[in-house]
Amino acid sequence: MKYTSRDKAIILLSDGTIFYGKSIGIKGTTTGEICFNTGVTGYQEIFTDPSYYGQIMLSTNAHIGNYGVHEDEVDSDGIKISGLVCKNFSFNYSRPAASGSLYDYFEKKNLVVVSDVDTRALVSYIRDNGAMNAVISTDGKSIEELQAILNEVPNMNGLELASAVSTKEPYFYGNEDALFKVAALDLGIKTNILRCFNERDVYVKVFPYNTPFSELAAFNPDGFFLSNGPGDPQPLTEVIEVAKEMIASDKPVFGICLGHQLIALSQGVSTYKMFNGHRGINHPIMNAISGKGEITSQNHGFAVDRAEVEAHPNLEITHYHLNDNTVAGIRLKDKQVFSVQYHPESSPGPNDSKYLFDEFVQNMKKYKEA
Repeated sequence: MKYTSRDKAIILLSDGTIFYGKSIGIKGTTTGEICFNTGVTGYQEIFTDPSYYGQIMLSTNAHIGNYGVHEDEVDSDGIKISGLVCKNFSFNYSRPAASGSLYDYFEKKNLVVVSDVDTRALVSYIRDNGAMNAVISTDGKSIEELQAILNEVPNMNGLELASAVSTKEPYFYGNEDALFKVAALDLGIKTNILRCFNERDVYVKVFPYNTPFSELAAFNPDGFFLSNGPGDPQPLTEVIEVAKEMIASDKPVFGICLGHQLIALSQGVSTYKMFNGHRGINHPIMNAISGKGEITSQNHGFAVDRAEVEAHPNLEITHYHLNDNTVAGIRLKDKQVFSVQYHPESSPGPNDSKYLFDEFVQNMKKYKEA
């Protein structure tokens, strides 16, 4: 074990509230919107999920790091959270298949981690007072210094972050001789989404977030995909226009998370920042079409306005969240276009919703046969 320090660490929230913990030995200061995830497993997938870019992750699970890390359990090219707050950090791990410790994984990226925190109290505080910016520090900075740093952190509401995590150049994933081709707009795409496409004989060309529709169409895909990603969807005005063009092409369109919000915005339906988002792997969803419930993996801090969807002549709600009735899925009545707010690729999480990839493939099959 390389750690030598268990120095005091500080968590300062934007409303002035302070929580204390201990450093795991990686010194530094970092900022972001603090959010909590209720999942009891899958921490490496969470830490590498681009949708968490710019956020400090607060884990409700008591133990983090106990099963180490593995190269097959990443959902992007690296860690995307800006920092971690947890109760118990495990420097040792017990899984034989692990390729290393979480501590070494974090140390390579100099990720600031605060452990030994009363996470139940901190989660309860955020639930009562809403998501907010925070600064965490393990390098001895004073409260006054941290407050000055925190004052400069932009609010997540109105913040465009997709450009920070999107690919800079197009790339391909899967078998080029596959039965179907999809043009995917990368707003922060998770690797497991690409795996799910590949498993269904879909060849994907992934494009940067700001790619014009003409370039997407030049690939001559059988369908279009709008990925998940971080930040507020409303500043992505050019992507909203691209979504309109995708839909107007009459080819099948599928959106996940941020992509879902952008499809709604393209149809004149607004989005809003939630008091607290949905983040975890046990969120209950009702499929309004089948009447069946689903347990889902979710990670979002923005949502689609339900009243506006219900009033829209050409949209219908296909899924809704059973805890708060927020919109979890929509589809256009006259086109093969649908989207969901949650993560059917299940990385981590249950597999209840992977059928959505099959539905998208069926839509592409119908389009090709028409």
